[in-house]
Amino acid sequence: MSLQTTLIDATTLATLPPSDVLIVDCRFDLADPDKGHRDYMEGHIPGAVFASLDRDLSDLSRQSEGLGRHPLPLESALSAVLARWGWHAGLQVVSYDANGGALAAARLWWLLRLAGVQHVAVLDGGYAAWLSDGHSAEQGEAAGRTPTQVSLRYNADEVLIDHDKIRLAGQLLDARAAPRYRGDVEPLDRAAGHVPGALNRPFADNLDSQGRFKSATQLHEEFSKILGATESSQVVHMCGSGVTACHNLLAMEHAGLHGSRLYAPSWSGWVSDPMRPIATGES
Repeated sequence: MSLQTTLIDATTLATLPPSDVLIVDCRFDLADPDKGHRDYMEGHIPGAVFASLDRDLSDLSRQSEGLGRHPLPLESALSAVLARWGWHAGLQVVSYDANGGALAAARLWWLLRLAGVQHVAVLDGGYAAWLSDGHSAEQGEAAGRTPTQVSLRYNADEVLIDHDKIRLAGQLLDARAAPRYRGDVEPLDRAAGHVPGALNRPFADNLDSQGRFKSATQLHEEFSKILGATESSQVVHMCGSGVTACHNLLAMEHAGLHGSRLYAPSWSGWVSDPMRPIATGES
């Protein structure tokens, strides 16, 4: 089996023996945090386990530390989640969400890469693509694997949380929709606008009209147009809370633009200190 490291299509996923792949359902709704699990129970890809953005892929108890609305889970906590799922080294992981990997599917992809796990991919088009391609679903909790022992460590060079140095770390690329970037509206965080110097690349621009990723060639052209002469290794992604920014990071990796990093606290972490500067408008 050729192991996948960015995207996988539904047809390829359907051919993988269950023993060779750990499928993780990451559906999540910011307005209704429990909806993802309800949807999972009603129907999911056979054998998939469920991951909650709030409980499994974040540590909400650390919000008061200025780490944003979705602080990263501790290494020990992520290791415990993977152990519960029965993950082991060399096992292909495939994450998916409702459509396109825009929320927690890309977040899980990035977290595992942060912890040194390379054989992880996002299902292109998400659960919608799985169903539209004619594949079956199952209801209720999946049987799951036998729990394992897991102890992973994050690569500190891949994640940036130092607010005071972030503007010196590279070119910031903000994945939020343009109205939020410009500061026209702010439905979630305490202030509107963006970090001075950040450029805007809404994560939704990575997808076509069917909710699937654009081709690697098209993504390469679009990111290169935005970034100009900036090397991909000098790009630092951000969004509202460090979740949808992972979608841009995934898109760049798929496009062959390797080595960009994540400002994990993102806008919600930046504005936790009212003394930090804020820009509005197009630049």
